[in-house]
Amino acid sequence: MTETRTTTATVEQAPGRSPGTHGGAGLVTERGRTTIADEVVAKIAGMAAREIDGVYDFGTGTARAFGAIRGALGGEDGVTRGMSVEVGERQAAVDIHLIVEYGVAIPDLAQAVRSHVIRAVERMCGLEVTEVNIAVDDVHLPRQQEPQESQAPADGEPRVQ
Repeated sequence: MTETRTTTATVEQAPGRSPGTHGGAGLVTERGRTTIADEVVAKIAGMAAREIDGVYDFGTGTARAFGAIRGALGGEDGVTRGMSVEVGERQAAVDIHLIVEYGVAIPDLAQAVRSHVIRAVERMCGLEVTEVNIAVDDVHLPRQQEPQESQAPADGEPRVQ
């Protein structure tokens, strides 16, 4: 697991709430409402999930292919690829599609990602995270050794025709 540094701030708790329970405290008050866009929660979840060792990449095969094309054309490969969120006034739910490194225990990795995403979203947004669903779509395998030049015929002709 990676080490993360967090800062702490003193926050007044709503009456009847114990410290550490967010549930939207402070987002809807008698003086106004704070809304948080789905994209904001998706970025926070994406950044938090990327901090966990054993996570290789995000998104389904199609999403990764479009990301590669977008990257080749000079576009950004978004932090939100592989993230799907639903945000309400007080709660959020997150779905994550990820690719894991070969050799990593998937249940342990999923729990680490889930816990880290929940902490990050609840701390930064004040939303109660009702669920974080994780779909492992692929396993990144270590690259095989490239063929050495000594295996190719000296005259440069193909080995098979």
